[in-house]
Amino acid sequence: MTCAEDWASGGPVTKPTLLRPASALPILLATLVASASAGSEARAQEVKRCETVHRLLTEDMGMVAESAPDKVQNWQTNQILPGCRVTAAGSATTKAGDEGEALYARLLKVGWKRKLGPRYATNGSALRFRMDETDCFFSIYTGMMVGTQAEMRVNVAFKSRPGEGRYNVLVQCVPAVEGEL
Repeated sequence: MTCAEDWASGGPVTKPTLLRPASALPILLATLVASASAGSEARAQEVKRCETVHRLLTEDMGMVAESAPDKVQNWQTNQILPGCRVTAAGSATTKAGDEGEALYARLLKVGWKRKLGPRYATNGSALRFRMDETDCFFSIYTGMMVGTQAEMRVNVAFKSRPGEGRYNVLVQCVPAVEGEL
């Protein structure tokens, strides 16, 4: 008999089993924890993509830098890709453009390759490079241009040396686009 027939005949009415909020809470929490854990693992993997750049900027160039996961618009396909960003502040006795050239020379020396193509400036302050499975866009600039919390933190943390001008580096990295260099 159905519940309606039981009701009509005056027989026992079975109550539907309800999932009470208290009993659903552990399931909900387990799902949220698993989801957050998977998301944090993916974000950690993306930040790992920027470790080489972060080390170069801090250890070789004496900059203060911060790395974080990022959603980066791929400059070839316009797709939004998971990636990472390094925001750095430093100072030098030369102009920011000269520091950019020095940075690009260091990148080539340690194994990065220039991304060439008609859309990429040959002598700009922002250039694209590849190492292994990572494509990175390097921008050298002065002043607060990006306006992120990371930019503010690294600028506050970095102490310019006397007689040196301050400059910043923003690096955005994504998985290498297959077949392009």
